[in-house]
Amino acid sequence: MGRTFTLLGLLAATLSAHAYESQTSRFLATGAVTQIEGTAGGGIVPMAVLAGYADREQHGGSAFTSRVKTDDYSLSVFGAAYNWRNRIEFSAAQQNFDLSTLSEALSLGHQELRQNIFGIKVRVTGDLLYTPQPQIAVGVLYKRQLDFNIPEAVGAEQDDDIDVYVAASKLFLGGFFGRNLLLNGVVRASRANQGGLVGFGGDKEDTHQLLGEASAGVFLNKHWLINGEYRQMPDNLSFAEQKDWSDVFIAWFPNKQWSVTTARVDLGDIATLEDQTGWYLSVEGSF
Repeated sequence: MGRTFTLLGLLAATLSAHAYESQTSRFLATGAVTQIEGTAGGGIVPMAVLAGYADREQHGGSAFTSRVKTDDYSLSVFGAAYNWRNRIEFSAAQQNFDLSTLSEALSLGHQELRQNIFGIKVRVTGDLLYTPQPQIAVGVLYKRQLDFNIPEAVGAEQDDDIDVYVAASKLFLGGFFGRNLLLNGVVRASRANQGGLVGFGGDKEDTHQLLGEASAGVFLNKHWLINGEYRQMPDNLSFAEQKDWSDVFIAWFPNKQWSVTTARVDLGDIATLEDQTGWYLSVEGSF
């Protein structure tokens, strides 16, 4: 966590230096928040928007730290993203998955699974606000599982792989009883078990599958967003069935520099432990 606070400290200094730029770029909340894989989006689903508030001829970005706590597991994530001219986003994140409950039950020595994720997202066409068609982006996430002994033991085939996705996002001003409506859809090609934390592929299935993801939200005002997300997951391992993920979150945007997101998450069954529901909290700094 020390690296997280250092990263956020450096970002705070950068925000001060770029404050003038934030005042002349995109509207509040149009950079969304940071999804657990490090890219701009919601909590578990990416969006077509790019991190931060950079517009044409500008650059921006974000840094974040997130925590998910379910009945038997916890996930800590930190990372950062850079936005070049509202055209290309580069991102990096590390996930640390604590499985001490499962480790104790199975007498396992290792109690944590770590994963590094590096991403690139390109805005292809459209705009969140200003064009009739939605903003569309294509993204690639390279994922590397750093503690492969356990995933390999339960049938995972690879310790690294890529996800490829296409996202379409649109904000409809006054589209829901006078309030702004945000809609987002994603098609992803992936074979990642639990997002990659339990490796990639398995004894049941070892090819990339096309998976659907979606989110919809309503802005109560310009500072508050209520959003729901659904993410389809592959089921590659005989060891344990993998169910789809979902959440409902509230995001607060006090200004263009900071946002706070809290959510109720349902991650289904994880590694034989059923009904993993819990809470999510994320803090992000942007410019």
